[in-house]
Order: sequence, then C-alpha cells, then structure tokens
Amino acid sequence: MTPFPISASTPIRHPGPPPAACDVVILGGGVAGVMTAYFLAERGVKVVLCEKGRIAGEQSSRNWGWIRQQGRHPAELPIMIEANRLWQSFAQTMPGLGFRQEGVLYLALTEAEMAGFDGWMTHARTHGLDSRLLGAEGVQVRLSGSRAPWVGGMLTPSDARAEPWVAVPLLAQAAVQRGAVLVEHCAVRRLDIAAGRVVGVITEQGRIACDQVLVAGGAWSSLFLRAHGVTIPQLSVLSSVAATTPMPEVFAGNACDNDFAFRRRQDGGYSLAPGYTHDFFIGPDAFRHFGVYLPTLKQDWRATKFHALAPRHFPDAWGTARRWSGDEVSPFERQRVLNPAPNLKALSRVQDAFASAFPQAGRPVLSHAWGGMIDTMPDVIPVIDRDGAIPGLTIATGLSGHGFGIGPAFGRILADLMTGNDPGHDLHPFRLSRFSDGSVIAPSTPL
Repeated sequence: MTPFPISASTPIRHPGPPPAACDVVILGGGVAGVMTAYFLAERGVKVVLCEKGRIAGEQSSRNWGWIRQQGRHPAELPIMIEANRLWQSFAQTMPGLGFRQEGVLYLALTEAEMAGFDGWMTHARTHGLDSRLLGAEGVQVRLSGSRAPWVGGMLTPSDARAEPWVAVPLLAQAAVQRGAVLVEHCAVRRLDIAAGRVVGVITEQGRIACDQVLVAGGAWSSLFLRAHGVTIPQLSVLSSVAATTPMPEVFAGNACDNDFAFRRRQDGGYSLAPGYTHDFFIGPDAFRHFGVYLPTLKQDWRATKFHALAPRHFPDAWGTARRWSGDEVSPFERQRVLNPAPNLKALSRVQDAFASAFPQAGRPVLSHAWGGMIDTMPDVIPVIDRDGAIPGLTIATGLSGHGFGIGPAFGRILADLMTGNDPGHDLHPFRLSRFSDGSVIAPSTPL
C-alpha cells in the first residue's frame, strides 16, 4: 500500500538522541519547524528539532498538497510568492518532491462567486501574478469532459503541487545535511525558564540547554503554550481527504469549487476532499475562545459539522491534562500522532460531486482515506512572533490549512527573526498581540 499519510507506524528516521545543549530548540516536525531548522542550520546555528511522533506525521503529510498563491490573504501573499520561488529552487536538487507547476483553478457556480474572484484580482495585479479570470468556455477548455454548470473561474498557472508525505521528509533530510539535529519520538514536555527567560527545554529524553525555543506544534501549540501562561485563541478543525486509484486525467493541476477539491498525484490518481466543509470537536478551548470566533462562526457555520466530544487524548479533549510537570508523562506522549478518522459520508458526497462534474471518468474509486487536524486562528492567518512575556520564546502556529505551501518562506523568515536579521516582510499582521491590543479580529473571506 502506498505509504501515506505518515503515521505512528511509519519507521523512525531520526532516532536521536538529542544533544545536551544547542542554540535553538524547535518544538514540532511539521513543515514550518523543518524549514526553520533548515535555514537556521544554513546560517550556522546549532539547532535541534524535537518531534513527539514522526516528522510530518500530522497535517504536514495530510494536507491537499497545494502550493497556492491564488486566493491568499493580502498579508500572506508576498510571503507565498517567495515560497513559490523556494519550492522551484528546491525542486532543482530534490526532484522527488513531486513539484509541478500545473496551476490552481477556482471554479464558480454563481456570478457572486465570480465577483469575489474579481475582487481578489486586485492583489494579483499588485504583485504581478499571472492570475486571470476565465469564462465558462475557458473553464471547459481546461477541464477534460466537464459537465458541471460552472459560470467561470480563476486560474493561476504558476501555482503548483507536491507530494506532502514525500516532500517534507526530503526537506527534513536536507536540513540534517546542513547540520540540524532532528529527533523523532521525543516530546518536549516543558520549557525550562530561569530569571523569566528561556534557558532550555525538558524533553522525555532529558534536558536540552538553549537560548531560544520555537513552538511550531500545529494543533498542539495552544496546549503547550497555555501550560506556560501564554494564551492564543487557536482551535483545530478536522479535514478529510481521500486518494483515488489511478484514473484518467481531467486536469493536471489543482481545482476546487464549494463541493469538492482535487489534485493530480504522481501515481496517476487524485487526492479528493470536500471543497469547503469540515468537522469541529467541541472542547474547553471552544468555550474559552467562543467570543473571538463568533464572527467566523456566523460566516461559515453551515460548512461545519459539530461534534460534542473530541477523541480521547486529542489536544482539546475534555480529559486532556492542562497542567503537568517536566518529570511526568505529558499529553504529547499519550498521543504521538493525531490520526483522526475521516468523515466518510462527506467523502462519499465528494465522489458523487466529482462523478457529476466528470461523468466520463465515472465515480472515483478510493484506495484509502484519512483525516488531519488543521490548526486555525479566528482571522485565518497565523501567529508568527516572539513572545514578549518570555524572552527566548518564538511562536509559529495557526497556519490555518495554508502551511504546506507557504512553509518554506515562513521557515526562512523565522530563521532571520530568531537570529536578529531583517525578515524581509511586514510581520505586523501576524503579531500575537493583535488578540489583546484592541484590534478588530475579522475572518478573511475564504477564496
């Protein structure tokens, strides 16, 4: 069986042990943590990345595999353009990434959706992107055998795709080749703080002395930070994805409408997912952050299926510990890899929608399906910032399903931020204090 996504049964590639001291410890082996380790090591920084489970075991191997500039939040767009260039550069030396620039195509069933696409084109023109609007005929030309009543679409040919379960481990190996130390099956239990600042971390394999720590723990970041008195309004939603068996090509790139999304894979199949729906497990943090998420809830509550209880040992499960000491087993060891069951009913509807849109291809046959927990923020953009209350602590989380594509650029930015260099982009929109300084927090319009 094709070995994706990465799970707790995936063999450990980076067993450690960790060194007793370094300059920077990174908590989390997703794409953001891996790429920060890559660029820190390239700058000669002694960096250790600790992953409680497997590199890319959670959302970094469970995402759609899109590398998308199109539809990005205006604050993210220039960073994503840099990320696209980085992916192109990496592909020159790592062809196994599966990187292909085949475009992203958004499909509209109504003129109102087309108006939304047209509004975003202002940002595309500002940054010189090759995005363009298509009429119904233009869509039909690009989608082989389509019978769906799409009135038009928006296409960015320079957008790309890659195979996430292959790409992130390859990038991790490249970080190791540059001097980074990666250790799987090694949970960071707590920060070691003295005189108010970071002086190390306590892991299940012992203490590591360091001057700086990056928390890039995805869906686990909020739980870890709250145990140290740092509150961020982060929640997680379940995204379901399925892989089809090999089938005829209907489009070489990535495409979606409100009902379904798809990406061509290297093995000749497609990755399929609901276009706009997701599942949400109600836990303590959902009540704690209800107020700041209310605008988001009003905007897309119809797209959310609510569940009263998160599975046992999930980050926001009712029974998950919120406090623990450095010498006891932490929640991160009790759940090495988040592996939520996918919503098979939602995926069945995706199969039906795909078959209706492409009748000549028939109803896709699924080889397997999986779920992933997406860490998100109320305004659907991440926190990329130093924590003012604990010197030496930097946070990179809440990438809101955008992390795989943009991860290389955020890794470069974080490496410069942590070494005192100019990050090269305006990071004000990503500051942690926006949730406490009176700023109006409004969800970005999803495109």
